[in-house]
Amino acid sequence: MKLDSPEALEARLREIGARRYHDKHPFHALMRDGALSRGQVQAWALNRYYYQSRIPIKDAALMSRMIDADLRREWSQRVVDHDGAREGQGGVAKWLHLCERLGLERERVLAEEGVLPATRFAVDAYVHFVRERPLLEAVASSLTELFAPAIIGERTSAMLSRYDFIDEDTLTYFSARLTQAPRDADFALDYVKRNATTPELRETVCQALLFKTDVLWAQLDALHFAYVAPRIPPPGAFVPCEEEAD
Repeated sequence: MKLDSPEALEARLREIGARRYHDKHPFHALMRDGALSRGQVQAWALNRYYYQSRIPIKDAALMSRMIDADLRREWSQRVVDHDGAREGQGGVAKWLHLCERLGLERERVLAEEGVLPATRFAVDAYVHFVRERPLLEAVASSLTELFAPAIIGERTSAMLSRYDFIDEDTLTYFSARLTQAPRDADFALDYVKRNATTPELRETVCQALLFKTDVLWAQLDALHFAYVAPRIPPPGAFVPCEEEAD
């Protein structure tokens, strides 16, 4: 596909999502199908907390590079969405609530105890990418949000119906994201379509999205290796209670 127009760029981006988004990962399939144990879901929630906690840091780093005040104001809503207007609000707090409802200790989650090394490496690489790469690429890396609503809907309905230790209160994080993610994705998509003015720049946008899909995929790779097969958590990683008992 030639990237000779903004429309061609959008088509390529959506094709990347269709092939590379992490809803295709075996770990997600196991979660969707109700095939994970409580401990495996806890491991997912704990490691995902590390990712969630770094999103506002990533967005703040991106804003620090924006010369255009209008662009900063628009992007700042992402930080508010995740950090909240005050303590206890926002997506990070809601994800912490999810962890607690699953039986994880709040202080240990906040201390990031037991997070997989590969999770740290992948997430930190994302923050570094946004901090260091050209602004166009940094914005483009957020475009996985184009595909988030579908996976949120699938994951939420499946977890509520297939896990007796999960209820709607556990998953309050996801309800807000159903409106926030499309809003953010629409803005970022419009930005890259307007600012990627050559085939070469459109290709860098696509590469940035591919990088972000790899970041998300790598996190599920790490969870699958440590907690599903071959089930070898690295030293210092979280160990589910049922495995401690064994």
